[in-house]
Amino acid sequence: MFGLSPKLERAYWLREELSDIFDKDYTKAEAQRELQDWCKRVESSDIREFDSFLTTLRNWFDEITNYFVERQTSGFVEGFNNRVKVLKRRCYGIFDVKRIFQRLTLDTQGYERFQAA
Repeated sequence: MFGLSPKLERAYWLREELSDIFDKDYTKAEAQRELQDWCKRVESSDIREFDSFLTTLRNWFDEITNYFVERQTSGFVEGFNNRVKVLKRRCYGIFDVKRIFQRLTLDTQGYERFQAA
């Protein structure tokens, strides 16, 4: 694939570089420098598919780099919120609150609570 599309290869390696930044044990200031350098490399690559990501990264730069302070994310909360949104769509038309909470419990804890021993 890379032989046929050098642009694809460059995008792949830029993504790998970004992952490496988050895998290393940087301080917040070091991570900010690394991310800014990475953004410059992306801009000079002329790969426009990264543009919306770069905008998001710049808009939330301080919040994103807070990850390097305690190395914690809101992933669990985001995942749980997504499960609740899916549940709301699946339960459309169910008006009994008890049934909705039963469904929520089953979807969020069902495998742990009801798995075969």
